[in-house]
Amino acid sequence: MRSAPSILHLDLDAFYAAVEQRDKPSLRGKPVVVGGAGPRGVVATASYEARQFGVRSAMPGTEARRRCPHAAFLGGRFGAYRQSSRIVMALLRTVSPLVEPLSLDEAYVDLSASDWDLDRVEEHVAELRAELTRLTDGLQASVGVATSKFLAKVSSEAAKPNGVRVVRPGEELDFIAPLPVRAIPGVGPVTENRLLTLGLATVEDLRSASARELVRELGEASGRALSELAWARDVREVEAEREAKSISTEDTFATDIIDRSQLLSILRRDATQVAARMTASGVFARTVTIKVRLADFTTITKARSLGGATDSVDVMSAVASELLEEVDVRDGVRLLGIGATNFTTAAQEQLFDDEPQRPAVEVHTQSDLPAAGVRRQGYFPGADVVHDDHGRGWVWGSGLGRVTVRFETRQTGPGPVRTFNLDDAALRVAADLPDLPGSTAVSDPSPG
Repeated sequence: MRSAPSILHLDLDAFYAAVEQRDKPSLRGKPVVVGGAGPRGVVATASYEARQFGVRSAMPGTEARRRCPHAAFLGGRFGAYRQSSRIVMALLRTVSPLVEPLSLDEAYVDLSASDWDLDRVEEHVAELRAELTRLTDGLQASVGVATSKFLAKVSSEAAKPNGVRVVRPGEELDFIAPLPVRAIPGVGPVTENRLLTLGLATVEDLRSASARELVRELGEASGRALSELAWARDVREVEAEREAKSISTEDTFATDIIDRSQLLSILRRDATQVAARMTASGVFARTVTIKVRLADFTTITKARSLGGATDSVDVMSAVASELLEEVDVRDGVRLLGIGATNFTTAAQEQLFDDEPQRPAVEVHTQSDLPAAGVRRQGYFPGADVVHDDHGRGWVWGSGLGRVTVRFETRQTGPGPVRTFNLDDAALRVAADLPDLPGSTAVSDPSPG
């Protein structure tokens, strides 16, 4: 391990929900759940107000509603989340060139490549967090700083919400000893239960077990890794250039879909999103995959290698459509996804004439498919809208040919509620996002 606390882990607190509360003044201080819509929806993020009622990420939406029926359940606005994430990641790159993003709301930073005085790391972190809040117009982050990636992540978790924890050399073993085994990243419910049956409930308990015993119970890789982490041994470096191994998206439907043309519409729509993310990342795919979960929960994954590399929506849609033709969907599809893998940084012509080259099948499109997950379109709860007379607002709810909007922005304070016919020509989904302070204050050299 390092001789100074030079690895920082930053985690934006309740990120998706915090963005919604920031942009929707009437929801500040109230329970907010992102995701969980529909009978099969799953919670993506819950605000701390909702967590007080036991709502957690990955919880079925039906359970979340039972526990907190008065919460605001919103669809996801990933454009808004990416906007804030880009600002945060760009800010971190002003601290050090060695930044390893893990997700939209989480990253490691190697402070040994910064000009920070590590003896004054708490002061630097305080300034960083204040600037982050200013640039994102109110978001907050928990930060851990330690001598390894493992300890930095665990310490940021211990600092939640909106706190800082610095673990200095010599403090590592005492810091992690009382933590439950589940606090170790990668230890999920199955591994936790297996360890508990062995009488290993805390990290200190793990130290009493031999590496051989852990290998026997968990396998070679997991057993040895857990044994090392129990003694705070972690030599992993911050990887500034973490390349995505795949780019994908998927939909879980509120009701099973048996209409193949509708499924093809969804594949085309999702291929457009995957292609856009590839373009932003500057990569081309050599392989296209689809994932299909049937009504009986059977999950089928199919992949096809291309003759070259592409970011073409037409090519990916055509390949995905052909792969879907190999799946019997007559009993219904509850989940459908498309992905791109095997990346290169240059487009390549197809080598053989028999590779798929025809354009995507022409199928009807729908603006509001019945997705049960977070990613939604149209007038879903939480969506940004604009009215010609009332200005900007967000969808409070919709149904029976009507849409109810609360007209407010993060600058206005709580606003009035109005209801309109769904076909009101003056109302439309907002095409853009208002700038944040960091939109111009920080220049992000990396694609979104």
